[in-house]
Amino acid sequence: MTTTRAQSRARLTGGLLLWYGVLGGAVAWAVHLLAGWSLDELTCAAGSERVSAVPLWQAVGLAVVVPALVTVGSLLVAALAWRRTAQAQEAGADDRAFGRARMLATLGIWANLLFLTIIVLGGVAVLVLPPCQR
Repeated sequence: MTTTRAQSRARLTGGLLLWYGVLGGAVAWAVHLLAGWSLDELTCAAGSERVSAVPLWQAVGLAVVVPALVTVGSLLVAALAWRRTAQAQEAGADDRAFGRARMLATLGIWANLLFLTIIVLGGVAVLVLPPCQR
């Protein structure tokens, strides 16, 4: 009974949820990079320090916070997948699919930590450096 319960719990980590845990941080970083850079460059090129009625530093800050939250969510999903596949393997499920899912979850944990660091350091740069150099 415990093996089937462990297998059913481990199945929840497969599919799209596992791929979100692996690739979520990379996609969030790409969005952060494109949104932050585009907002900064286009607004400064227009000779303004505002995006509509919002100050530029707040708009770029939002382009940092939202991807960081997505990356943290992806990190949590990868950690949950890693933990659930470990429980399934301990329960005696000796399936190669669990090994692959565990490897992907481990990759997701480390990649999301890297992308979260990059996004946070990009946010620090937004706070430290002036947005528009004249």
